[in-house]
Amino acid sequence: MRPTLAATLCAVVVFAVATRADRADDYIKAQMDQFHVPGLSLVVLKNGRVVRASAYGVIDVKRGTTTTVNSVFKIGSISKQFIATAIMLLAQDGSLRVDDRVSTYLDDTPTSWAPITIRHLLTHTSGLERESPAFDPMKVQSDGRVIEALYRRRLLFRPGSKWEYSNAGYIVLAEIITRVSHRPWADFIRDRVFMPAEMNVTVPTNAASILPNRSLGYTGRHNGRVAAEWIALKPSGAFASTVMDLAKWDAILNGTTILSDASRRDMWQPVRLNNGSTYPYGFGWHVENWGGHRVVWHDGVMPGFSAQFLRFDDGLSVIMLANANDFGAGRMATRFGELYRAAEPLAGRDGGRQERP
Repeated sequence: MRPTLAATLCAVVVFAVATRADRADDYIKAQMDQFHVPGLSLVVLKNGRVVRASAYGVIDVKRGTTTTVNSVFKIGSISKQFIATAIMLLAQDGSLRVDDRVSTYLDDTPTSWAPITIRHLLTHTSGLERESPAFDPMKVQSDGRVIEALYRRRLLFRPGSKWEYSNAGYIVLAEIITRVSHRPWADFIRDRVFMPAEMNVTVPTNAASILPNRSLGYTGRHNGRVAAEWIALKPSGAFASTVMDLAKWDAILNGTTILSDASRRDMWQPVRLNNGSTYPYGFGWHVENWGGHRVVWHDGVMPGFSAQFLRFDDGLSVIMLANANDFGAGRMATRFGELYRAAEPLAGRDGGRQERP
């Protein structure tokens, strides 16, 4: 009996998907081998639906513990979108406005901070330094104390006049969330974001040690040594998670369960500077055009960990977490995504710009 046209087409599709999958596996394994990446997990989604979930290598080299899609990794600056989401939820509640001045919510800010708004903090246009001089990853101290050390520093530029990445700005945002919501910022995000999204494994980094399936991080040349554990909780790189939990968040971003349409539009709008020009960063997300495709994305790098979260305008998303930081994670995630798209490979993305928490 001759096969039906439908059966023939189905076979062709299955073969094409398998071919892409084989090429993707070969690429990931080759890159991991070249750069000595111990473990990596990833998901590919189409319009919020997982179409592929894969894991490679180990999360503990000494023990040989196999990586799974439920392995827990630190996600670094991908955490910024959750800080930004919390701010937008407070705006949706009517508790603040993104164009409010920071001095409305923080006491004793210096005169130089008078022009700084919440929007400036969200978009890295505040003029604050990248890091507070008081931040110490091995020392537990309040966000307020870390912020006060910034008061004694000169702004790098007039607020709104240029873009310069500032982790310190996201520490200030976290303190605003705490003061406006009257509870710790991490609790607010847990209750208003993670619990509704059923992201049951996503936790602050200082709580990750209690989770099963937690990955060790590897750093140094060729990712050859175990990274030291940070004691401090840093809002700009606050959370640990799994690709499956982040896949739930990707699906949430397609609807209005947590963020309104208006809030998402604001978050994914390039910032407009004082001179009328724009810079391709919104609220906790880069907003760019690669080869004719609009993409919102963010990466995260911490000692021993790399993370990538890419959302393309055709509904494709790629989320990748790894327990190493000495390799081109951005390039790897983008190339992997290309193998799952029908369009030509994206231009202008080499994975070289990696923001550090």
